[in-house]
This record gives sequence, C-alpha cells and structure tokens, in this order.
Amino acid sequence: MRLKDIRLKRGYTQLYISEYMQVTRTTYTLWENETELIPIKRLNEFCNLCKVSFDYALGFSDVEIYPYEKKNINITKSKERLKDIRRENRHTQEYIGKKFDLNRSLLSKYEKGINIISTTFLCEYAKLYNISTDYLLGKIDIKIKLDIKVKN
Repeated sequence: MRLKDIRLKRGYTQLYISEYMQVTRTTYTLWENETELIPIKRLNEFCNLCKVSFDYALGFSDVEIYPYEKKNINITKSKERLKDIRRENRHTQEYIGKKFDLNRSLLSKYEKGINIISTTFLCEYAKLYNISTDYLLGKIDIKIKLDIKVKN
C-alpha cells in the first residue's frame, strides 16, 4: 500500500490523518506500516481525504483518481459486481471459498451485501480477476481491467 507516500505527498502528518479519521495515531501508524490491515471504510476515508483511488492507494494502478469517482462505497453495486464477475468467470462460491480459504457463508454475505468485504478479500479478488477495486466497491461505474502483478 502507498499510505505513507500519499500522506507525505499531500503534506499531512500522521497525527492530522489519525485525528481526521478519529483513530489513535498508533492505529494509523500500524496501518501505514502494514502491521495491521486498514478496514475498507477507513481506507475509503483516507482515499477521500487525499483524493486518490483505492487502486492507487493499494498500489494496483498509477491513476491517482478516476473521473467521476464517487466518495462513498456502494454496497448494492459491490454485491452485484462481486457475484457478476465470479459468474462471468464461471467460478462457484465453493471455488472462491477454497481459493481464498474463506467460509462460503461469509462469501454469500459479501454477495448479498450483508457484510462489507474485507480489505484482504478485496485485494485478492481484484488480483484474481485483474479488476479495479474502485469498480468492485461501486465508486466508479466503468469496468476497468488492471494488470495487477501478483508477487510470489
């Protein structure tokens, strides 16, 4: 992730970001150092403050912000897109569950919009299908394919 680089480029301190997000500086530092994973809703706050896309913040794209990017995550679109992309690739929930060591019940809750997807799942799903995280979250409406390089 590029949290630190983005923060420095914008001239923000860790304290400023943590106060803006209403978390402790220690919590933000753990996210920035990737010691702990930043939750999706908090990453959305960070991206909105810094005016960057999820794809950029996660290091999946060099596009800082997409035209017409929305500020909020759209759970309705997200659940539909998760399911549609899985089905387009002729994958079952069982396949995804095994691929990501994920309980099928949780995947079903993601696809029904009962639970917001985790940051880890979002990243792995985007890598599997080379699809924009911003698209998956309903922040943009253009289906952008990315060339996400998976590190071995």
